Formats: sequence, C-alpha cells, structure tokens
Amino acid sequence: MIPLNSTSERIRTAIVAAIPNAKVVVTPGGPGHFRLEVTSASFEGQSTLAKQRAVLQAIRGLMAGEAAPVHAIDTLITKTP
Repeated sequence: MIPLNSTSERIRTAIVAAIPNAKVVVTPGGPGHFRLEVTSASFEGQSTLAKQRAVLQAIRGLMAGEAAPVHAIDTLITKTP
C-alpha cells in the first residue's frame, strides 16, 4: 500500500482533482521518475497531445522548482474506458 503522503499519491490526487473520475495508476521508477496511466471518459475525442497536456498540467506544481518531487514522467499513457 502506498503511504497517503507519498509522491505517488500526491500525483494521483492532483490528477483526479483536475480530471474528475479518472482512473490513475502511478508506478515509481528511479528517484523522481514515474510512469503514469490515466483513463478517463473526458478524453473522448481529444488528441493524444491534448490528453497528455491535461495530465501534465495537473501535476505541474509537483514538477516546479529545484526541490520538485517529480523530475520526469518517463511514460505517460492516456486512454478512454
């Protein structure tokens, strides 16, 4: 189980706040690196780029600054249910 204050949980929470009812799977990689899979009905009809921008916009605060907990999203998969 992932601790509630972990970076993975913070990522998941931020994405769900921006994209309601999204199913989010966060897989940690190396320090500060993550793999994301986000499934949402709201992605219907959107381009891949638009879907990825929505996800990255949701976590921008976790990627900002020198001490940011998220350094890279190594894989970003977005899909509709």
